[in-house]
Amino acid sequence: MSHAPAHPVIWAELPVKNLAAARAFYVKVTGMEAEDMEMGGQDIVVLKGAERGSVSVNLYEGRPAADGAGPTLHLVVEGTVEEAATRCWEAGGTVLGEPMPIPEGRFVYAKDPDGNSLGLFEAKAG
Repeated sequence: MSHAPAHPVIWAELPVKNLAAARAFYVKVTGMEAEDMEMGGQDIVVLKGAERGSVSVNLYEGRPAADGAGPTLHLVVEGTVEEAATRCWEAGGTVLGEPMPIPEGRFVYAKDPDGNSLGLFEAKAG
């Protein structure tokens, strides 16, 4: 009998065109800390959550999916969804639509400057 993992996603990898520009975008929009690393001979940027064991997002120079055709990564943001949406616009991203409430909080769809699909997520208080 198999045992389901506590978290189904271990980490995410997101291809970007320019690693330094992507690092600046994601740090500004989400408020996450970022660490530059070399892994397997390739430079990457690791976006890390505040809690030990949280899922990280690795940015690497690669070929993003055509116009958001890849998966959508939902990222917890610092502050409100509206504040994150403003930071997204300011950092060269695109916000798609209005914030949507869900039982866990609220989110809004967005795209990074490379066209990667994002959900900017604000957890419910409490």
